[in-house]
Amino acid sequence: MKRLIIGISGASGIPIAVSVLHALRELPDWTSCLVISKGGEKTIELESDYTVEEISALADELYDNTNVGASIASGTYRTEGMIVVPCSMKTVSGIANGYSDTLLLRAADVVIKERRKLLLVARETPLSTIHLRNMLSLSQMGVIIMPPMQTYYNRPETVQDMADHMTGKILDVFGIDYHRFRRWDP
Repeated sequence: MKRLIIGISGASGIPIAVSVLHALRELPDWTSCLVISKGGEKTIELESDYTVEEISALADELYDNTNVGASIASGTYRTEGMIVVPCSMKTVSGIANGYSDTLLLRAADVVIKERRKLLLVARETPLSTIHLRNMLSLSQMGVIIMPPMQTYYNRPETVQDMADHMTGKILDVFGIDYHRFRRWDP
């Protein structure tokens, strides 16, 4: 069983997080380990028709963000890595500066120290110099920064089409094919 940590922080992009969790549920060989920040909980309420409980139920394992002693806070707990989707600039800053005062931040810190894949779906626009410096610092550590830039060659018609496209790009990093992802094929 392969484990993938999913962090939801307080940035816009909940449809992408939901799409990633749905995609992982369809894969019998993968386990999703979910942790949601307080900001993420608030964003779920503001941005979607889902409740925090409904989104939590999409995960195989659910962790309390205040429990910094949970299994995903240890390098001995084997995972393939972590996706933070959406990823706020506050979360980017915490990860970049080693400020691991929550489980989400600690899990990301562990993924970095264990040299596993960490992918941040960073959401903000425009980006300030502070944001760019933090993301550069993380990129230099091997973290993958993937802002949810939309493409148009796939001719999205709905928000779900856009979320599915990003989900495909995100899961591609972990070698997972997503059946709703349309690759460039002119």
